Amino acid sequence: MSNVPADLKYTDEHEWVHADGDGTLVVGITDHAQNTLGDIVFLELPQVGKRVKAGDAIGVVESVKAASDIYSPLTGEVVAINTDAADAPEEVNSDAYGVWLFKIKLAAGASTDHLLDAAAYEKLIG
Repeated sequence: MSNVPADLKYTDEHEWVHADGDGTLVVGITDHAQNTLGDIVFLELPQVGKRVKAGDAIGVVESVKAASDIYSPLTGEVVAINTDAADAPEEVNSDAYGVWLFKIKLAAGASTDHLLDAAAYEKLIG
C-alpha cells in the first residue's frame, strides 16, 4: 500500500500539495510516483518568478528507468525552488513527502478546489 498522508492534497499527475503558513503552496511528487519511477537521478525545477497555469508541464524528474514531466497543480507564480533537492534528487526516493520541489503563490481567483484528498488519491492509485 502506498503512503498517502491525510493532511495533503493530490493531483492525478501524482504531485502533492501542502498549504504553507505564509500563503504559499508547497509542491512535491508522491511516494507512489517515486516508487513507480525508481531511482531518481535528476530534477529539473521551474524558474523562480515563472507564472504557471494548473496542468502546465514545468519541470522534469528523471530516473534510471524514465523521464517524467512535473506538472503545476495550481495557477500562480513559482516563488521558491528547492535547490537541495536538485542537488540530491535521490532524497526524493528516501522521503517523497519530506522533500518539496517548489512553492507557488496562487494567482488571484485561483483555487485548490480541483485537488484530490487522500481518499480520492488512494482510489486513483488503487
